[in-house]
Amino acid sequence: MNDQVAVHYSGGGGLLDAISTGLREAGKDPDRLTATDLASVDEFHIRGRKATLELAASLDIAATDHVLDIGSGLGGPARTLAEAYGCRVTGIDLTPDFCNAATVLSEWVGLSGRVDFRQGDATALPFDDATFDAAMTLHVAMNVAAKDRMYAEARRVLKPRARFAIYDVLQGEGGAIHFPVPWAREPSISHLATPDEMSALLSGAGFTVLSVRDSTEESRIWFEAAAERLAQGSPAVTFQTFMGNDFPAMARNQVANLRERRIRTVSYICES
Repeated sequence: MNDQVAVHYSGGGGLLDAISTGLREAGKDPDRLTATDLASVDEFHIRGRKATLELAASLDIAATDHVLDIGSGLGGPARTLAEAYGCRVTGIDLTPDFCNAATVLSEWVGLSGRVDFRQGDATALPFDDATFDAAMTLHVAMNVAAKDRMYAEARRVLKPRARFAIYDVLQGEGGAIHFPVPWAREPSISHLATPDEMSALLSGAGFTVLSVRDSTEESRIWFEAAAERLAQGSPAVTFQTFMGNDFPAMARNQVANLRERRIRTVSYICES
């Protein structure tokens, strides 16, 4: 199953070259990039950088903190936190291509001293107990069947009373989802929890849930705008850069899934 997930996100190769070319076409100087310049491709979750900053605001991050990003992708959220708070962030992701690209992109924007990325499994984290001051995960658990192990591992590597922020796509009340979607082209690698299941999973892992926020309506508006931009012609650098030519179909399905409440986007702020 892990191999199938990694293949889904691996794209067609040449990822860094495609991003570099797209940035130049968008009028960006590769020698003068910031983390914000990469946000259209490396914040691979609904509502992008805005959602990352909303989530981070609940983590009480200090510049001296070491934060874990579980399922770090191309490293966008990790770089956003490092840039905004001056903290150190370690990302872990199942897809080797993403880890390699995240490392290079961080060098491009001058943040390699504050972020690092490792290939690994969210259900078996390669870190000692009580290593991190905070942790986050954005749009990751949809591909994880063993969510109980994922959240138990997150709690294990967090220091006592540290915060854990989760922003994920959950199963809605509107029925089975339309495929393909950005996290799965077919059902075998899609594992959505319901809101009730999420509450049980987090408490079962030993977390105290401090707050819950449903952003489904905001997500619908955001994806409608994204689908419209794709229909009018793709911007130079988008998620399609690494997801492939079927990303417009994924975007259209996400609009339908959100409108019909087949999926929901929900954030949880927890304490270990």
